[in-house]
Amino acid sequence: MAQSDIVGTQRRRFLLGGAVAGAGALLTACTGSGNDSGGGSSQLVGRQEGDNSQPGKNVTIGLSIPSDDHGWMGAIGENAVAQADSFDDVTLEATEGTNDVNRQISQVKTLINKKVDVLAILPFNGESLTSVATQAMRAGIPVVNIDRVFASKLAYRTWVGGDNYGMGTGAANFIADRLDEQGKQDPTIVEITGIDNLQLTRDRSSGFSEALEARGYAVSMSQSAEFTPQSGRSVMGNVLQARDHIDAVWNHDDNQGVGVLAAIEQAGRSDEMFMVGGAGSKEMMQHIKAGDGPVAATVLYPPTMSATAINMARLLAQGRDLADLVERAVPSNVTLHSETVTKDNVDQHLPTSF
Repeated sequence: MAQSDIVGTQRRRFLLGGAVAGAGALLTACTGSGNDSGGGSSQLVGRQEGDNSQPGKNVTIGLSIPSDDHGWMGAIGENAVAQADSFDDVTLEATEGTNDVNRQISQVKTLINKKVDVLAILPFNGESLTSVATQAMRAGIPVVNIDRVFASKLAYRTWVGGDNYGMGTGAANFIADRLDEQGKQDPTIVEITGIDNLQLTRDRSSGFSEALEARGYAVSMSQSAEFTPQSGRSVMGNVLQARDHIDAVWNHDDNQGVGVLAAIEQAGRSDEMFMVGGAGSKEMMQHIKAGDGPVAATVLYPPTMSATAINMARLLAQGRDLADLVERAVPSNVTLHSETVTKDNVDQHLPTSF
């Protein structure tokens, strides 16, 4: 689709005050004119096949997500916009991304008052947005909860998200396979987590440690960062000073992994260890493809989940179901697989990297 066509369509889709600026930012990323991690589009519209690809009744989907202050979150917005635009029977009313909880609550209330047919919400804070999402459900507006879970199941009809525990197991199994191949005895395995008090971090760590243990290995050192390149560099720098030899590193997030990798390279220790990332950024996939350093794999936490959420929202609003399921209803939970991206399959996953 030509950029002029995309812009024209999105002007029709984004109807709330203040959202035009947000849409412009999404479109810039969507057309690949500005990406610090290698350029190119990070969105891939989902396949439109089968009976559900045929137009149904016209529906309006309200979308509320946080600010795109992280590459993954930016891709969440891109994918949601692109997927909604692929349907002639969908109008997308998207609020401007915000990390202000009170502002997001206000935006969702506005969507409720406008009587949208269905809501797709990735809350900045799931607990804080639970009440307003419950209000929507009580008003007869189904809510599709994306990624960060609301505190009550009364607040949503369907949840769509990634498999954090599965990310940990995927990273552990890759590392164990590589260490087995190398014949390592008592290897030093380092884990650089995200923010420690988040449930997603605890789930990723649990999957990692339990899968390693099942393979006869253990985490030697675990340190928390903050999902930023700066924190990744600082934390990994401290780890490198504390450990005179490291065999493998699992870093929970590819954004902070930029800093983790920089610290390893600055210390001149790239040949000493291999590294597995998390989430699936374009930059890390390009390192995997080139084989130009310690990055050997990354485990996906797919930002395409927002496109899947748009699909689920559309089906709910139109009273449709998933054709491949025997049950005549959209599922209550859709957990996406956390696939491990290696040099063997990186070309398959680069189109949906962020």
